[in-house]
Amino acid sequence: MRRQVDLQEAVNAVSDVVQNRPRPIRDFDQIHMKVGDMVMQSEIVADWADGKRLAFIGDGDAISVCTAYLRTREVLDFGPTRITVFDFDERTVQSVKRFADKERIEHLDAQLYNVLDPFPDTTQFDCFYTNPPWGASNQGESVNVFVDRGIEAIRGTGEGMIVIADDDDRDWPKIVLANVQRHANRQGFFVSRMQRKLHQYHLDDDPDLRSCNLFVTSLPENPAPSVPSQPIVAERLANFYGMAQPPKVRYIRERKKPDYGKAPDEEYYVEYLNGEKP
Repeated sequence: MRRQVDLQEAVNAVSDVVQNRPRPIRDFDQIHMKVGDMVMQSEIVADWADGKRLAFIGDGDAISVCTAYLRTREVLDFGPTRITVFDFDERTVQSVKRFADKERIEHLDAQLYNVLDPFPDTTQFDCFYTNPPWGASNQGESVNVFVDRGIEAIRGTGEGMIVIADDDDRDWPKIVLANVQRHANRQGFFVSRMQRKLHQYHLDDDPDLRSCNLFVTSLPENPAPSVPSQPIVAERLANFYGMAQPPKVRYIRERKKPDYGKAPDEEYYVEYLNGEKP
């Protein structure tokens, strides 16, 4: 029987992770989940992927780090045995590696990777997690691209958790959800569970928009992909990051190694009491 989670310890641990993660870049649909929801989501992920090898196909929120850290700090007594993050933002990749090294989290790692490229030939994972661009301008095709890479990570057999918009009063989230479910079914997966309208985000222009957890599971004897992973074809990239915004960037590169525990010098300057200049 699992022990009750100490909420204060969980929030404090997630706060450590938030201090470490890089700031979001809105042009690439990097929008951070609110901290309370991160605590809840990390426990959900740890429970769902307990004892399994978990691939994150992108992870600007740093749910991967929260899930691993909560287990390492013994806030949770369950969780994945291995977590690998695949992200095109070098800041995210390096922040995961730095945090894992600092906190001695041996089962957490990250790799620089763009979903437009063939998925790397790595050890098979048991499940995948993705919170991709939500596809409001392309009927969910950007979500499907990330889902396809997740299915390749588990080689067609296992489970996935897909985080996408969920709203009863708007049409586009319903269209996206329907298209993603149909696409997953064509890949040999069925929707095994759905947790509706769970998460809120730091989204200034739409603060009430929420997202859901959509769980998909492979059908019995679902075959592994029969051909090697391929680049994403151009026809699938229209409006990838919004209307008339196809992807043009392979990687976001990190300019320098910042100390995420302190404000960078570029953020502030000081005025001395005696009028001296720095």
